[in-house]
Formats: sequence, C-alpha cells, structure tokens
Amino acid sequence: MDELSAPNPVLEIVIGTLVLIIVIVVHGVGIRTIHRRFSKSWIHVNDFTPHWRTNLLLASTIGSLAALHFAETLLWAGPISLMGLIPSIRDSYYFVLDSYTTLGEGTVKLPDPWRLIGPIIAMSGLFTFGWTVGVLVSIMTEFGKLDRVRAKKGSRERGEL
Repeated sequence: MDELSAPNPVLEIVIGTLVLIIVIVVHGVGIRTIHRRFSKSWIHVNDFTPHWRTNLLLASTIGSLAALHFAETLLWAGPISLMGLIPSIRDSYYFVLDSYTTLGEGTVKLPDPWRLIGPIIAMSGLFTFGWTVGVLVSIMTEFGKLDRVRAKKGSRERGEL
C-alpha cells in the first residue's frame, strides 16, 4: 500500500491512460452497435410510420447511449475502489461521474498522490460525450428528413403545394 501513497505521476498517467483507452474502445464498440441497431430499425421507417414508433426508437437509442456511458464510468470506478483510493464503490462511482461529466463539485476526492486521475477521467468523458453528440446529430438529421417528408405530404393533402 505504500507504493499507492507515494506520488508517482508516471504511474498515474500510465494507469489513467490505459483505462482511458479501454473506455474509448468500449465506447467505440458500443456506439457502433447502437448506431447499427438504429440504422437497421430506421430503414423500415417511412412517412406512414406512426410517430409513437419513431419516438420509441429515439428513446431506446438515447437510453442505450446513456447506459453505455454508465457502463464506461463503472470501468473507472471499479479500479479506483479496488485499489482502495476511494474504498466505497458508491463514493468511487460518484467521484467518477463528477469527473467524467466535468461537473467538478468535488465533495469526494482522490488521495493527493492520485489526483491526476481525475482530469484523465474528465478527458475520457469529453471524448465519449463528443462522440455521442456526433451520433445524435446524425440520428436527428434522419428525423429532420422524415419530418420534412411528412410536412410536404401534409401540405399536398391540404392543397397548399
């Protein structure tokens, strides 16, 4: 345990970078799976598809993305708790969520010799949230296209075009 209490920035950065890479790989696999599932469902959507079905598809996709982020934060909280840096898994998870989202409230902290891990967790959150936003923009673009088709169809039916 003495090696965990003495400051070693190289060890902090190496461990942090390894977990960051694992989180990014998990995110890549997860987000591709979620987007692929969305795409397979979306090809069956047309201007006759009920709104509730497209809204359910959007909700399930967003729920899946949120679950992916929760799983990724557990990948950080587990080692932090197992190493005894923050012994309680609940407090470890809180610390990780606080750092990952860059909220920075800071009521739970890492021991001083391990404080470099917090910003590395924040970097992983920035990377993964940015990637998620990109996917959501792509998905919402599809919804926008569908809305335009439905609007044109409605205008034609009302004789506005």
